[in-house]
Amino acid sequence: MATIFKNFSSTDIASTRTLLHEAIPITGSIVSGTYQRGEGGTEENIKNYSHGIFQSVYDYPYLSSSANHILDLTVGYSNAISSSAYTQNTKKVNIYNQMAQMLNGYDHTGSIKKFQTSGGVDQDAMVFFNYARLLAKDEIKKETYTMTFASGGNWNESIKFTDLITIKDLSGSSQYRVDSPVGEYGYLMSQSAGENSNNFASGDNHVEIGKVYYQAGIVALTASMGIPSGAAGPAQASFGVKQESIDAVLTGSTIGAFSDAVRNKIDNITFNNTTELNSTIYFCRIHHNDFNYSSNPTYLSSSKIRVKTNATDQPVTYITSVGLYSADNELLAVAKLSEPLKKDPTNELTLRVRLDY
Repeated sequence: MATIFKNFSSTDIASTRTLLHEAIPITGSIVSGTYQRGEGGTEENIKNYSHGIFQSVYDYPYLSSSANHILDLTVGYSNAISSSAYTQNTKKVNIYNQMAQMLNGYDHTGSIKKFQTSGGVDQDAMVFFNYARLLAKDEIKKETYTMTFASGGNWNESIKFTDLITIKDLSGSSQYRVDSPVGEYGYLMSQSAGENSNNFASGDNHVEIGKVYYQAGIVALTASMGIPSGAAGPAQASFGVKQESIDAVLTGSTIGAFSDAVRNKIDNITFNNTTELNSTIYFCRIHHNDFNYSSNPTYLSSSKIRVKTNATDQPVTYITSVGLYSADNELLAVAKLSEPLKKDPTNELTLRVRLDY
């Protein structure tokens, strides 16, 4: 009689976890809006909303069905900077508190933890890059995030970026932290303008500038964006088309205007994403006395096996697919073979079926 079902033993099932990585390059021409401009110089791949809380960047005009969401950009500051005279003050404070609550959580007193450096110094003004899940996937791969950012000169379509600063995740693979409600994070370091960007870890004067939250796909940078102190420091450095200081843009401009100023300074962003592939592997072991007959009605003709030439020949079948069933015989999955496999009492087979999640 033909064997139709065979139960798996515990040794026939194995589980694996595979991490797949993809390099994600985001050019400054897309982020800065120079990629696509419509009539009147409007940035068609930059979407601003009536609520004015954040803006979205797309790789194509956002009204197109072909457009892919790249990231959301916003800015916020704590009550330490807050003033009713500042533009969109309440919204900026709310954004800071919301992001701090989500990314940092609460302290032992029940208060929202502020953003801080690794040394415990408060960071009261932050720029947030929230990358789309389409790009970040399950997480940003540790020690791969890099941004190049212009610290000098006005942004202009006809003028190249000057005094580029490099921002990198240097310690992610070995020194990342795990005390965030959203998972693991690492500290981002910036390299002063004019230093050798190809020799980042050679002892240059690196400055801690923010954090990358790997699983959340969020980068939080200080509002100064790593522009050096001194004559070109945060209070004096040109930060946008109008030669305004960072402080002036932060407190005197809308979130959208500040986001524009940040985008217009970005030269390039690169990172690798991570996709976690969980697999269950079923080893379908077919012994010499298994599945040598078929229950298919066409297998027989007048009580004779069609695939046998002589009555004394061994029974034979050709395996073309494997079905996986539940305990109540409900078909759950079907695996198709690339070509039929001959099976008779003289051979044994092991078919490896993998289900990916």
